[in-house]
Amino acid sequence: MSGLIGKKIGMTSVFSAEGKNIPCTVIEAGPCVVTQIRTIEKDGYNAVQLAYDDKKEKNTSKPMLGHFAKANTTPKHKLAEFEPFANETNLGDVFTADVILEDAWVDVTGISKGKGFQGVVKRHGFAGVGGQTHGQHNRLRHPGSLGASSWPSRVRKGMRMAGRTGGDQVKALNLKVLKVIPENNLILVKGSIPGAKGSYVIIEQ
Repeated sequence: MSGLIGKKIGMTSVFSAEGKNIPCTVIEAGPCVVTQIRTIEKDGYNAVQLAYDDKKEKNTSKPMLGHFAKANTTPKHKLAEFEPFANETNLGDVFTADVILEDAWVDVTGISKGKGFQGVVKRHGFAGVGGQTHGQHNRLRHPGSLGASSWPSRVRKGMRMAGRTGGDQVKALNLKVLKVIPENNLILVKGSIPGAKGSYVIIEQ
């Protein structure tokens, strides 16, 4: 497979052969079940739908129960589509962490942590300790002037202001896979990835 669905376990660090301490993120990658195969003839494109993490039947709708029954598997929480590899894939096939190659480079997509309502210093990186000009002089973390007065006499669209922060889909690119532990379906990727502990992530090779 070109990727897997996983869950962020947390962060740790490992030592390289040169003795460097490398921060990394532990991801539980799979097992993922093939629940649908998209074809050009039927759907207009080729893809393989994977499902991950068991879910209670009572919390699953009847249409989705039928969908999972076709693949002869239990209901799952998370579904995602991936580009298929050249080898043949069938409904009900199971993919585990060993499809991710050690020392490979992957992209990881997740939902970033929600920060709630935040000001411009945290949300947009404003300096926050500006001088005595630009519309403010005694409020250190305020944004200052929002625009011209006589024209256009309004705040332009896209003005960077305070507001809800986080909770967005974020893709971290080109992360190196430091280690794969297939017996526990764990992979270690260098650096951090978006999301809180226990959140779902999409891993693409």
